[in-house]
Amino acid sequence: MYDGPLQELIDALSRLPGIGPKGAQRIAFHILDAPAEEVNELADALREVKEKAKFCKVCFNVSSDEVCQYCRDPRRDQSMICVVEESKDVIAVERTRQFRGLYHVLGGAISPLDGKGPADLHIRELCQRLADETVTEVILATNPNLEGEATATYLSRLIGPMGVTVSRLASGLPVGGDLEYADEVTLGRAFEGRLHVGVGA
Repeated sequence: MYDGPLQELIDALSRLPGIGPKGAQRIAFHILDAPAEEVNELADALREVKEKAKFCKVCFNVSSDEVCQYCRDPRRDQSMICVVEESKDVIAVERTRQFRGLYHVLGGAISPLDGKGPADLHIRELCQRLADETVTEVILATNPNLEGEATATYLSRLIGPMGVTVSRLASGLPVGGDLEYADEVTLGRAFEGRLHVGVGA
């Protein structure tokens, strides 16, 4: 245990996802040794992201405006929506340059162990977006793990009867992996080879 503010910083960093006690300690000492300007820039960036970053009122992607850049772009294909778990997955899909439609960010996946059910995700808002019949295909791009598969299955059963074609990303993505870590070629092939899992009546 270190004394005072240094230990408080280590404890705070340890609470961040993916950072253990040793990693937190390394970062804390880096901050301690860094020039004051660099530390102030980091502090300003942290404050700004909390004050200015918001979620798009249409698709729930992270945005600096009420409506994100993808929802505002008239060149995007309005007939297709790609459903992802988190905003970071939108960036992963965009890197492939294979998809020119719109997005819908669920805000996670169905995970009973974590106490997260369908009502905790932006599923109701997705159904509202499909109500005007502009969208003809929904691509389920949830992560290929247990939670992602459960979420995709739930959504395909919910959306199928609405008269919308439902497809799921196909081969190329490893089971148990996350979209965020897939390379552009692998994710691009998965889009090209997506499988239809339900067609509305």
